[in-house]
Amino acid sequence: MSHGLGATATQFFHLGSADEPFEFASGERLPGITVAYETYGKLNDKGSNAILLFHALSGSQHAAGVNTAIEGVGARWTEDVHLGWWDLFIGPGKALDTDRYFVICANYLGGCYGSSGPLSINPATGMPYGRDFPPVLSRDIVRSQAALLDHLGIRALHAIIGASVGGLLAINFATLFPDRVRIVIPIATGLSTTVLTRLTLFEQVLAIENDPHFNGGDYTCERSPEYGLALARMISHKTFVHLDAIERRARQDVSQPNGQLAWYKVGHNVESYMLHQGKKFVKRFDANTYLRIINMWLRYDPLADAGVGGFAELFQRSKAAGHHYLVFSIDSDFCFYPEEQSLLVAELEKAGVSSMYITVHSDKGHDSFLLEPELYTPHLVYTLEGRWGKDSRRSHVAQVE
Repeated sequence: MSHGLGATATQFFHLGSADEPFEFASGERLPGITVAYETYGKLNDKGSNAILLFHALSGSQHAAGVNTAIEGVGARWTEDVHLGWWDLFIGPGKALDTDRYFVICANYLGGCYGSSGPLSINPATGMPYGRDFPPVLSRDIVRSQAALLDHLGIRALHAIIGASVGGLLAINFATLFPDRVRIVIPIATGLSTTVLTRLTLFEQVLAIENDPHFNGGDYTCERSPEYGLALARMISHKTFVHLDAIERRARQDVSQPNGQLAWYKVGHNVESYMLHQGKKFVKRFDANTYLRIINMWLRYDPLADAGVGGFAELFQRSKAAGHHYLVFSIDSDFCFYPEEQSLLVAELEKAGVSSMYITVHSDKGHDSFLLEPELYTPHLVYTLEGRWGKDSRRSHVAQVE
């Protein structure tokens, strides 16, 4: 399929100053922050065709087209990420048709692809913040992106879309700023952090923290916790990719050079494949950044953010604002299990919020939303065009193969 958009470029939005610092949910402050973002398409005269897209855990602002370099990112911007992570979905005639919509995607606050994060320079020391960069919670990211919309002159969004961790943020945005969005599209996500997810994420925290080069977060580029970050990626990767797909990919994978560990010798293609994924990841990501995003995921609490006591009260905000939700579930998802989307839809129905619930049948697991546009595009187009019907209380359920 054609890339469609061709070359794209990252832009930078600066928020706050020494006189008006950005205050995090933790109470810590920074003398201004930067948000890296990309846009696709053109904002119409009414400013009514904007779609805000939240990326997944290790994603970036580069959602579509080809971007070969980002200012300040350097070697971390590897060839693996030059093509936008949702390029199959964004562009002329695609699900997010750039002839009709103005699409915005921003790197999370705390990120390592141009937004302020642990790798950013602390003006007080002239060195990267490292461990001293504040913890980032979901409402910090949402607030920073709401400010970006203000900067772009966008009062209200046509839609907000988020997959995986990005779906958590999409729900957070919709319930913190209900008057700023019309359509909410959470894909393969949930309402809270389950016990299984909490354990999986905590394993990744321990992998990084126990790397001898981590040094409490005070490490250098020359001596960084590569093994810990690679192990964290391996732990997460098996929840993103269906195990059958891992086995299929591993059959074609060559054994990794230097496959001898301290005692154990790598003896199976699946092991080799996972080592390859871990080694590839450390070239493009930062351990302190990874910990910030995992910490945000672990502490995700839309009820506390909104100051409400339950989901019924939370989604009354969506009902009052006239939101319509399109919720996607993937039947082979091991990261956000389908039961989590069922719970989300049940809470929307209790609150009387208009919704459509789509179950995608795929053998690709959680990563299906990145790889199979044919399973999502018809429903995205239908919803973005506002064709779900006049009865705002009606819930629709469908199966897609």
